[in-house]
Amino acid sequence: MTALITLSHGSRHPAARAGAQALTRAAAATLGVAGLGAHLEFTEPTLEEAAREVAGPAVVVPLLFTEAFHATHDVPAHLRAASRFAPLTLARGVGMGADLAAVLAERVLADAPAAAHAVLYPVGTSDAAQARGYEALAGGVEKRCSRPVSVVAATRGGEQALVNLARVRGDLHILPLFVTEGLLLDKAREAIPRIEAETGARVTCSGPLTTDLAGIVADRYRTTLEV
Repeated sequence: MTALITLSHGSRHPAARAGAQALTRAAAATLGVAGLGAHLEFTEPTLEEAAREVAGPAVVVPLLFTEAFHATHDVPAHLRAASRFAPLTLARGVGMGADLAAVLAERVLADAPAAAHAVLYPVGTSDAAQARGYEALAGGVEKRCSRPVSVVAATRGGEQALVNLARVRGDLHILPLFVTEGLLLDKAREAIPRIEAETGARVTCSGPLTTDLAGIVADRYRTTLEV
């Protein structure tokens, strides 16, 4: 049977690997197949190590939201190297489509206080086209939860942009576009007391998406085998 390998960016955060593993287990259980988690950097195992372990056909699902540098350069390079050890098929990544918008909208409805303005909080990218994708995703979330959603990227304004938005919008709810825990997400959460002190707004925050993405990962696997 064809196994599932998820491929995350990787992180120096001590809890990042556990979150990615939980997502991989959940998606693999949905599919009824073996599942392994691999990472581009910082975290083990690598994709080559995962390919050696699976020792058979596998679908690789990148846990990436954008089609920026990691998706277009790093993932293909790692796939070529790992394919020496097992027959691997690359699936489409998580992306920022309607299925992800639905997941995020559910998070807003479940987690955000009624008066809070929702803020989609991705890592950020220098790719202008991909950055516009964040705005389109926020629009998709808005339609599904009937609440306005702004975008603040961790590496494109970050904490100060949250302060500025809170001064205008009042209470905020941070909606992380993170697969699992990350150092940049920690910084945003750690900044909440300062944002509240400087603006008088109340700021809340959801956790990373982790197993909420299991259905999307399983769908990417199924679609790849159907092609």
